[in-house]
Amino acid sequence: MGASRGAAQPRPLTIGFAPFENQAEVLRKARPVVDVLTKALNRPVRPFVAGDYPAIVEALKGGKLDVAFLSPAAMIMAEKVAGARVLLKSVYKGRSAYYSAIITRTDSPYKTLADLKGHTFAFVDPGSTSGGVYPKLMLMKAGLNPDHDFSHLIYAGGHDAAVLAVLNHKVDAASTFANDNHGDDVPWKHILGKDADKIRAIAYSQPIPNGAIAVSKSLDAETTAKVRQTFLDLGKSVEGRAHLSRFYLIESFAPATSADYDPVREAFARVGLRVK
Repeated sequence: MGASRGAAQPRPLTIGFAPFENQAEVLRKARPVVDVLTKALNRPVRPFVAGDYPAIVEALKGGKLDVAFLSPAAMIMAEKVAGARVLLKSVYKGRSAYYSAIITRTDSPYKTLADLKGHTFAFVDPGSTSGGVYPKLMLMKAGLNPDHDFSHLIYAGGHDAAVLAVLNHKVDAASTFANDNHGDDVPWKHILGKDADKIRAIAYSQPIPNGAIAVSKSLDAETTAKVRQTFLDLGKSVEGRAHLSRFYLIESFAPATSADYDPVREAFARVGLRVK
């Protein structure tokens, strides 16, 4: 018994979560997933919610994270600058792809992306695939320069903040994600409830590969395998799927490879962004 008390405790595993909503809300929704991972690994698991996607990449680069939920854009950045390894991609309603949407108020006069020139706009953050990279590509295809053709441009920091900025007249339009491209499964319905009909989409992007779970380049093979299996198992049980559906609107996971994210790399190149 004395030897047992003196045994070294395993180092906590730190898992990073992307700022889909405000940090407190992400932590609350992540708690059941953290608890499942703690039990499966038989070691403490410490959650970390970054202020934005680049902060998660920097935390991986600095050795402060072992596992991270990443947007597709953040995943390719983390792979490039931190040596992160992609394990899984998320699946929702049987789909492993989603969309970027550019939204405005229902009562606004804007009908096309070109109509937004000279007005105010909110991206989510530069590292957000659906809130940053893909909407910039959409705007460029419509003949706009995303850096110069708005009278005022902000980065809202979260998808909920971007939606609310449009609702509350802080900006004329904004980018966010959408689970389909016909307006049925869209974040403003989840975020705004009865006020959802005050928001409409002007345009949707091409399909985007879903977000990823990646691990640090230094995480050992045994722990990596346990993390992968734990998340795969979460999507196979009713309880696990319930946890995930409240958390990033994920239902399950599928194996992923780096090549799955080639379309995102192409989008980076087309908007002139370099992964350093």
